[in-house]
Amino acid sequence: MSSTYAVAPAAPGSLGSDVPDTELLRYLDAMLHWKDRRRTELAALDQAALELQDPGERAAVTPDVTLSMTLWQGVADRLSLITATWDSGRVGESERRRITTLVWGTLEQPGSRGTQSLAVSLPEACRLSDSLASSLRSRLRLDGADPDLAGRLRSLRQQVERIADQVRLVPGSRNASAAAAHASLDQRLEDVTERARRGADVGGLLGPLESQAATVERDLIVAASARAHAKADHAQATREVAELTARGQAVRALAGRTRAQVRPAPTLAVPDAAALGAVPGDPEELTAYLTRLERVERALTMAHGEYAAALARRDDLAERAAAVRDRLTGPAGDGDDGDPDDPDDPAAVAMSGLVRQTQALLAATPTDLTRLEALVQAQETFLRTMGAPS
Repeated sequence: MSSTYAVAPAAPGSLGSDVPDTELLRYLDAMLHWKDRRRTELAALDQAALELQDPGERAAVTPDVTLSMTLWQGVADRLSLITATWDSGRVGESERRRITTLVWGTLEQPGSRGTQSLAVSLPEACRLSDSLASSLRSRLRLDGADPDLAGRLRSLRQQVERIADQVRLVPGSRNASAAAAHASLDQRLEDVTERARRGADVGGLLGPLESQAATVERDLIVAASARAHAKADHAQATREVAELTARGQAVRALAGRTRAQVRPAPTLAVPDAAALGAVPGDPEELTAYLTRLERVERALTMAHGEYAAALARRDDLAERAAAVRDRLTGPAGDGDDGDPDDPDDPAAVAMSGLVRQTQALLAATPTDLTRLEALVQAQETFLRTMGAPS
């Protein structure tokens, strides 16, 4: 049975493992569907937060809305690399291993080391996104005036149990505060559950409890990832090299597709983390090595953004060209706009020529973006001048 809201699928394999093509395809299709549904949900949540009349309430939900959007963007960026590596199914063992490395590696971005802003894997980011979205829907009352109380309590109990599992992983020196946070949540949940059992109205208690549970779970997951960084720098650097190498392969695939489809295409170099050599064991050498890794990471992110933007620019121009055609021809069967190819209408003849040139450019590979943009802008200007209906 499908859920009313987006729920991330279980991720296959483990870091760097080889997973059958069919499993990877199922996961990729499910994740792309999740990404699109979650984007729609976040837009509704953001709008609902903006419409809150109470500034205090708005300030209370804004950080979680912002974090939800950050998580979504991190997931979307990683999925674009996985899709490039998947290459419509043209994958062998090495590509499949790169994909699981991209799935289970952290989503950290340049400059995030130490801040732990996205020190989580793709599955962890999706789980946090699901939890935050559920909490925000409840707090913003997007589930309707009569929310499923039993369902919310059951979801909270599952979340508190996950938090208990995370608390057991916290080292002794820091375990006390984590255990206290869990105990407080557990006690509050028991109290709310008991009140609900007696028939009391607990609607006003659930929202803050869901928000705190989401925050505690998020912090514990991020802290666990941070401990992994501190526990073994050498192992972490080795893992980062594998992740960046996989990202580099994916960005190179994206760059190749961009150069094949559009011109002018970006000319940014795509660095190879493997070229840095073996991870050194000496602490001072390792520090310098990690600095070089960060430079590679920044360069990869910049290249990824530039090449993806070039393809997005072509798609945007194609959509604008299609909008021009729609405005010229009108809805199917509507003849009020006349014939855009009417030989007795000089304006129509000129516009028809521009449309044909645009379609020819879009059909050409690679597409000349400079000429395409000039043609699309000329058509839009022509339409405005002619007073065509919008």
